[in-house]
Amino acid sequence: MSYVALYRKFRPPVFEDVKGQDHIVTTLKNQIKSDRVGHAYLFCGTRGTGKTSVAKILARAINCEHPVDGSPCGECEMCKEIAAGNSMNVIEIDAASNNGVENVREIIDEVSYSPTKGKKKVYIIDEVHMLSTGAFNALLKTLEEPPSYVMFILATTEVHKLPITILSRCQRYDFHRITIDTIESRLREVVDAEGIEVEERALRYVAKMGDGSMRDSLSLLDQCIAFNYGETLTYDRVLNVLGAVDTEVFSRLFSALFKQDANEALKILADIVIQGRELAQFVNDFVWYLRNLMLVQASDQMEDVIDISSDNLVSLKEQAAEADIDTILRFIRIFSELSSQIRYASQKRILIEIALIKLCKPQMETTQGAFEDRLRVLEQHDEENSKLLNAVQTGAFAINSFASGEGGAPAAPRVKKVLDRAVPEDLQRVVKDWSKLLMRMESPMKNYMQRVKLSLGNDDVLQFVFDNRQLTEKYSKDKSREELQEFLDNSIGKHIEFETRYLEPKQVFEENYVDLQAIKFDIVTEDEEKENE
Repeated sequence: MSYVALYRKFRPPVFEDVKGQDHIVTTLKNQIKSDRVGHAYLFCGTRGTGKTSVAKILARAINCEHPVDGSPCGECEMCKEIAAGNSMNVIEIDAASNNGVENVREIIDEVSYSPTKGKKKVYIIDEVHMLSTGAFNALLKTLEEPPSYVMFILATTEVHKLPITILSRCQRYDFHRITIDTIESRLREVVDAEGIEVEERALRYVAKMGDGSMRDSLSLLDQCIAFNYGETLTYDRVLNVLGAVDTEVFSRLFSALFKQDANEALKILADIVIQGRELAQFVNDFVWYLRNLMLVQASDQMEDVIDISSDNLVSLKEQAAEADIDTILRFIRIFSELSSQIRYASQKRILIEIALIKLCKPQMETTQGAFEDRLRVLEQHDEENSKLLNAVQTGAFAINSFASGEGGAPAAPRVKKVLDRAVPEDLQRVVKDWSKLLMRMESPMKNYMQRVKLSLGNDDVLQFVFDNRQLTEKYSKDKSREELQEFLDNSIGKHIEFETRYLEPKQVFEENYVDLQAIKFDIVTEDEEKENE
């Protein structure tokens, strides 16, 4: 006897064996038990979720001579004939290859003949969205009022392509994507029935790769078993068969990209290419890894959503703690765009290398995300330089103290000089000399302040208006605000009260703020007055 694929061999024969569609199974069983079966059903949902299987079970159940709790008994003559495909009562039609008006007219002509055996004649039309407009129109009247002995079951993966006139004549049932846990449980039943040893981790990965489709998962499992026939199916062997990459590689790649280490990122990609991994699959899996990082970064209660092992979850949380959400979102955006481009590309490796270099060198981009990434790196460098400077200053102080015989005596606390508050004339001087003050600033403050606009708030408060939210927050608190405050105070020898404001993209600066830089101030100092005299 020829080999039968796993997804065909383990197709559910009764409603109880259908996985992940309890909301549909329960409804159909109740309709059969109460004799309230409809004349037209529409089963819609993604591939491999059980639409055709449920349609066949329903066809057997309504023709079964002795149904058991709404399910076919599987023992009567009608059940056996339908299961073997020999019954004239169940007609399966593939609308992808029979989509013309003449095909529908053949169905209409056959409808007029009642079944010789059984209760109902059932037409299962798969991929019904492929029917032409004329075919849909020809089917309308028969679908609305078929003979009492006829039932239509329409199945489609693209319900949005169906005319509203068809939708209104059917009972619609939406098949959900099947969860990874449900698929894994079913795969375990299959391998146990086949007597095949499979690692739990390997089954989990196959279930994840099925992407909510039971049929796809069983096909992938079939492929992996065939490649490793007679051997235990391990996680590494599954990765080799499917051309996939281990999670640890994604962790290393993300670390390299976050540190903007282009050499390390390209080296990791080269290793993946040498191993013969499928590059399109690698990109999709890395997007999935970034998605998990994003969810962990967003909340601590994501264990049930990300579907990974407890060991991987620990390492994922550690990596998420070091990253920031804006950088992760930028990575997801670039790799999602790459995922759509790489599908039909002839040089997949080059496209991935361009994306990696782009992520490691954000100065190549002019987008808001790239600017914020450059800002993050500059802040990290500033922090490292500050620590180094403090270490050097601490060491120099210790050496001087030792040389002067002071030993380890603590230095006297530095007393901060109290300055008078700046008056409006002082603020005018700051505005007038702003371009000169910018030249005296140190980087990166100098670079950031190039983008600012000056305005005047209540109670003589100088306003710095930014077009970037992150810069607005940066100079509104903590060390960055102290640095700017110290620079302003030292520039005129008085204390300048200031605040930061964010200019929304839709806002016009002149309509919301006073543009101090557009005002021509005529300020004369005391020294200039004496010279004029």
